[in-house]
Amino acid sequence: MPRVLRIINRLNLGGPTYNAAYLTRYLAPEYETLLVAGVKEKSEASSEFILNRMNIQPLFIESMRRPIHPLRDRAAFKEIDRIIRDFKPDIVHTHAAKAGALGRLAAKRNGIPVVVHTFHGHVFHSYFNPVKTRAFLSIERYLARQSSRIIAISEKQKRELTSEHQVCEAEKVSVIPLGFDLDRFAQDKVQKRSRMRDLFLLDSDEVAMGIIGRLVPVKNHALFFEAIERIRPKLKKKLRVFVVGDGEMMQSLQALCRKLNLEYTVGNPPEEKALITFTSWMRNIDDVTAAMDLIALSSLNEGTPVSLIEAQAAGKPVVSTRVGGIEDIVEHGKTGLLSDSGDLENFAANLYRMIEYEEMRREYAANCSESILQRFGYQRLVADMDRLYRRLLQNPA
Repeated sequence: MPRVLRIINRLNLGGPTYNAAYLTRYLAPEYETLLVAGVKEKSEASSEFILNRMNIQPLFIESMRRPIHPLRDRAAFKEIDRIIRDFKPDIVHTHAAKAGALGRLAAKRNGIPVVVHTFHGHVFHSYFNPVKTRAFLSIERYLARQSSRIIAISEKQKRELTSEHQVCEAEKVSVIPLGFDLDRFAQDKVQKRSRMRDLFLLDSDEVAMGIIGRLVPVKNHALFFEAIERIRPKLKKKLRVFVVGDGEMMQSLQALCRKLNLEYTVGNPPEEKALITFTSWMRNIDDVTAAMDLIALSSLNEGTPVSLIEAQAAGKPVVSTRVGGIEDIVEHGKTGLLSDSGDLENFAANLYRMIEYEEMRREYAANCSESILQRFGYQRLVADMDRLYRRLLQNPA
């Protein structure tokens, strides 16, 4: 039985945790997997409950954290090196940047035959200044040479990694989209919607829009709020907005709402009605999505955003920026409306159309779940990864 050492940056809510959890759980019993994780930031919501549901016990490395810290990073490398020597894996598979750097270096030091890395996103734009970005690119190019295979989670991301940023040659990259348990988003939608709209104090004639994700700079919530401020005077529909998530920008985004005269409340569930409700993190996202009429995203950079996959599985149309792998999951003019990153005028116009025109929402909703369950189900993810592992074990080069 091949042994897989799976290393993930940290267990915060998002696609990487789901990816690592489903692969750990459902590649068994053909593979024996040890899941190793770093420690999340205090402002981030924990995703350990995902592993608990699957009866997965991860091994934590206290020194592996998101910020660059030479002493801690050295300690984390030594710990990964020790784990590799003890576990003796046939495959080391890393997920995201920090785990990818430390894990791949330790794997090559120990002569592991198969080294795989998944880019769940990348930091080559919209994160750091040009000097840091060039440094990270150089590091990733070196690490790619130490890898048996690079996994991109979308065709768009593969093009970015190979043609645009030249991290490695295209022949070294396999595209394996994320996979999720999406059935719950398609089940009991009427009951969930009724229950959650009561909880959110939503009247039947109010259009509910959600934006789900970390409150961090790369998500560019400022564009979202500025768009609401721009279209609000023209709306005939009654609008309610739910900001689901938390992070370092919570206070500054609430300050922006005050500056834009967008009244808001904070609470889960809210105690009073307001245009905008900051709910912080919520685990029952399938219930939350059922209550919404549309889901928005305003990011500067994305891999494959979980919230948009889940939205479509629930039959909810999308308004988003056109970045990263979003075009690979949202069909403009069919399941959602897309605009270029930073294009406030177009983004605001798309929000206005989706809010005001109920027939458009119904049409797009009907298109949403046609293929999303098959394309992004965890069963497809596991089958794809199994095939790749078997090929690499036979021919690691």
